Amino acid sequence: MRVFHAAAGLVIVLALTGCQRTSFGGFGSQDVSAAPAPLQAQPVPSVSSGQLPDPTTSTSQFPSAPTGTPAAGAPGGTDVAAASSALDVTKESMVGNWRVSSAGSSCDMFLTLTNLGSGSRGGTRGCAGELTAMGSWEVAGKQVVLKDRSGNPIARLYKTADARFDGSTNGGQPVSLSR
Repeated sequence: MRVFHAAAGLVIVLALTGCQRTSFGGFGSQDVSAAPAPLQAQPVPSVSSGQLPDPTTSTSQFPSAPTGTPAAGAPGGTDVAAASSALDVTKESMVGNWRVSSAGSSCDMFLTLTNLGSGSRGGTRGCAGELTAMGSWEVAGKQVVLKDRSGNPIARLYKTADARFDGSTNGGQPVSLSR
């Protein structure tokens, strides 16, 4: 037992010697020659002043404002008809297994309430196209937004019946969820 204590003490002493201060000249002295030289002031260019042109008189430098609404399925676009006739949806009603129809094929989607970034965890099995990257989802108003693993929206859906959601991917492919 005494050998163990002696060995432990020796290890502690060796560890502490590696932590000692290695500066030269003591605590109160500083080596002024090692300090960096102060920076020199730099000249400032002259400041000009003047009147800016009136933005309402010459608009040729600006592009024209967009008109209309984005097409359904376009990134950031919404299906106005689906949005206006959509039924109310709650996050809790979305949880569970869904059958997905998209691009002529069908697959499974699983939605949970486990937090993942700004949404909830979800995933697909056997899907093709953009839905293979689905990693999370969220309810935003009357719309369900499916997101990839980085949190970027990949599809938007609206509740069209009691156990059915319809919408499209960002690429314009129609998507339907049903139970």
